[in-house]
Amino acid sequence: MRTAIVLAGGLGSRLKPYTVVLPKPLMPIGEMPILEVILRQLKLHHFSRVILAVNHQADILKAYFGDGARFGIDVSYSLETKRLGTMGPLRLIGHLPENFIVMNGDILCDLNFSDFFLTHENNDRLFTISAAERTHTVDYGVLERSGSGNLVGFREKPQASYLVSMGVYCASRAILDWIPQDESFGFDQLMLSLLAADKSVVVEPHQGYWLDIGRPDDYHQAIAEWPQLKSRLLRD
Repeated sequence: MRTAIVLAGGLGSRLKPYTVVLPKPLMPIGEMPILEVILRQLKLHHFSRVILAVNHQADILKAYFGDGARFGIDVSYSLETKRLGTMGPLRLIGHLPENFIVMNGDILCDLNFSDFFLTHENNDRLFTISAAERTHTVDYGVLERSGSGNLVGFREKPQASYLVSMGVYCASRAILDWIPQDESFGFDQLMLSLLAADKSVVVEPHQGYWLDIGRPDDYHQAIAEWPQLKSRLLRD
C-alpha cells in the first residue's frame, strides 16, 4: 500500500493571526483547505494511505478529514503528546512500509509524487529530498577588501542561488535507526546524523511550482495564484 505521512501538527505561529482559530493545514486556498489539496494530489498519484501526524488542534483536523472516505483515500492519525519536530513523529507510527513519503502539510507544489516515490524505491535509496532553487538578493552593496583594508572589489546587491528543501521527502524505513524515541528530532538533525554516518542522501531538484505557506504573504500569494494552479495541481 503506497503510503504518505503528512506532518500536520505545527502551531502555525508564523501565519498568525489566521491560525488563531484554524490549524494551518485547514487554511482555505480557494474552495478547499491546503491539506485537502495535498490529499487529492496524493490520491491522483496512486497513494492509497495517508497518515496525518497531528498535535495542535488535532480534533479539528480529525473532524474535517475523518477516515478519508470522501476523498477516496485511507486517512489515519498519529497523535503526538509533546513536540517531536519533523522526524520524531515517525517513531510513533507502527508498521511503516519499506518506503514512504514524508511531507509538510502546508505546501503547494506540482511535484509528480508518483515518479518521485518510484525513483527513490527503484534505486533502493535510504533518503531522497525534493529540492527547489531559490535566489537570495543581498540588500546592500558588498565590499571586498584586502588584508591591509583596501577596497579590492565591489558588488551592488549581488545574488546567490541555493537548492533548498521543499519539505517533501522519500524515506526508507531504515532511517528509524537514526531517530531517537520520544524526543524532538528535526530534519536538520537527521541530515547531520546521516552525513556523519557517511550514508547516502540523494537530492532531486524540482523545476516546477513550489510554495511554502509559512507567512501571511505566502498565504496571500497562494490565494491569488490558485485559480491558475488548480487545474495544474489537481488535473481538473
